[in-house]
Amino acid sequence: MLRTNLLLAAAVLPLAVCAYTVESPGGVTVVTTSVTSDGRPVYSVTHKGKTVVENAPLGLSTDIGDFTKGLSETGGESKDLRYSYSQDKVKRSFIDVSARRATVSYGGPDGRRMDVEWHVADNDVAFRYHLPKQQGKASAVVSAEATGFSFPEGTKVYMTHQSDPMVGWKRTKPSYEEYYIVDAPLGTPSEFGRGFTFPALFRTPDGIWTLLTETDVDGYYCASHLSDYDGKAYTIAYPMEEENNGNGKSAPGIAIPGKTPWRTLSIGDTPAPVVETTIMYDLVEPRYRASRGARPGKGTWSWIVWQDGSINYDDQVKYIDLAHEMGYDNVLIDNYWDTNIGEERMKELIGYAHSKGVKPILWFSSSGTWNDIEQGPVNRMDRPIVRKKTMRWLRDNGIDAIKVDFFGGDKQETIRLYEDILSDAADYGIDVIFHGCTMPRGWERMYPNFVGAEAVLASENMIFMQEFCDKEALHATLHPFIRNAGGIMEYGGTFLNKRMNKGNDGGNVRRTTDAFQLAVAVLFQNPVQNFALTPDNLSGGPAEAIAFMKEVPTTWDDTRYIDGVPGEYAVVARRHGSDWYVAGVSNLDKPVKLDLDLSELSAAGAVATLISDGGTDEVTRTNLTLKNPAKTQVTLRPASGFVIKTHSK
Repeated sequence: MLRTNLLLAAAVLPLAVCAYTVESPGGVTVVTTSVTSDGRPVYSVTHKGKTVVENAPLGLSTDIGDFTKGLSETGGESKDLRYSYSQDKVKRSFIDVSARRATVSYGGPDGRRMDVEWHVADNDVAFRYHLPKQQGKASAVVSAEATGFSFPEGTKVYMTHQSDPMVGWKRTKPSYEEYYIVDAPLGTPSEFGRGFTFPALFRTPDGIWTLLTETDVDGYYCASHLSDYDGKAYTIAYPMEEENNGNGKSAPGIAIPGKTPWRTLSIGDTPAPVVETTIMYDLVEPRYRASRGARPGKGTWSWIVWQDGSINYDDQVKYIDLAHEMGYDNVLIDNYWDTNIGEERMKELIGYAHSKGVKPILWFSSSGTWNDIEQGPVNRMDRPIVRKKTMRWLRDNGIDAIKVDFFGGDKQETIRLYEDILSDAADYGIDVIFHGCTMPRGWERMYPNFVGAEAVLASENMIFMQEFCDKEALHATLHPFIRNAGGIMEYGGTFLNKRMNKGNDGGNVRRTTDAFQLAVAVLFQNPVQNFALTPDNLSGGPAEAIAFMKEVPTTWDDTRYIDGVPGEYAVVARRHGSDWYVAGVSNLDKPVKLDLDLSELSAAGAVATLISDGGTDEVTRTNLTLKNPAKTQVTLRPASGFVIKTHSK
């Protein structure tokens, strides 16, 4: 419902001269927009009567006018919105949407006009800007946004730092691979003074959880992040000038009439609406039809443990055989395949893989003028002519998926490269995974052949840093609430090696149990999973672990938050067909007994299987009868995990 509410403006927003409110269908979430006495648009959000955001600024600064001040509200309209859609790559396969959609219009005495479109559901709020045609202008450059998020004093934050640009391995950052601050005070400064990346999680003093991110970002805009706290709010920040080695502008250019991406807030008085949100997909539409449907699946990956030296013909045969033995769909052949194996012999290797029922995924550098990467193939993905020639070679030789690595940032120019790679690949029947990349922003639905993105400090760091091994359990308890809540996450985990080297006899030490590793195969959601198993695990790994890794799905029909606190422990349930997999991991320093409410997943008397470490490091499989599904008790040990699988009757 949209209505003028001058009394509310006077009571809640003392600086406001006019206000509109938009209530969610169930009335539990309310957005109030208003204009301050000097014409600055602001908004507030409440959930179940509790403040989430208060008097946060709105507006754009552009080369055709300043839309941050000197404005008044000139009208508004709203409508109820209900629709459904299907998805095969995200948290749910069938999604119902119920919301109220409203457009609030603003104008200035000099003819400036701006609209803000709102989407308000019971547990989600989203908004974006529209610039209508005005004063004969057909294009604009948006130099900055006033858009802010002002949370109540005492709010705690869970966020990851925005990296400096053009630093790190071969000057490849930013790539969304920094550490998190966890349960930190509002206003905690970022490590590099560059702000924080999306998604970001907040918990107010009233116990309201909010996941903040954005969606519907394509080649018509840049991706954005959050500034450092300015004492009042976090604001939208555009890419840094130095990103992409200085190529391209930080300020996006748009056609007029034109619109910005959606900024989204997923809100609840428990973490459930955060873990389960689909708002990033609800607001977008497919950009094109691919020549075939995406091909989810499981795969092996030599590089993650055996590293660069494994990219040779003989070692790849071993990993193809491993994939065949595990019943997996894919084998990921990583960097240097073009020089270490060569294109002609790759045809022979591809043929061998196909004879085993395994499909290779080939690695490429994104290439171009923005980093110093030497790993090949390079200079195959950055320009359309050579890219299409490469896509044709891939298709003609039976390759239907690629992994493209090492992008240059979030500028509009770089977002266009992501989109161009996806579009060209779709024409040739090729799925795409991105690595060393930005956070996906609704791309799972926008681009039918998009099947994965890293954008996280992922499993490869187990090899590189003991510190990361020491923090593995911490990160695993964060991702379901933050990074993986905002989009699919190609993590590449599930190690059964205890030591992080080829011989399992040296290198960094894994601190987590095997049961923990099995749990993250469910906990981390991505339609294509390339696990960190090795050929030696077939004979040296726990039999129950191998059996589980053969059966675990990678696509899900439903997702439910069961229990957990970010940074402490996480329990999430996912359904594949009629079977539920309930996965839990712990970062606590002592065992904890959990009474899990599985009543919505299984009826009393249902048969289930518990896969855990049985109080030791040995993986065990135990049959359960759920006498009281609302109080299913599980003991969660430090750095360990479990999976409960409910069986269909």
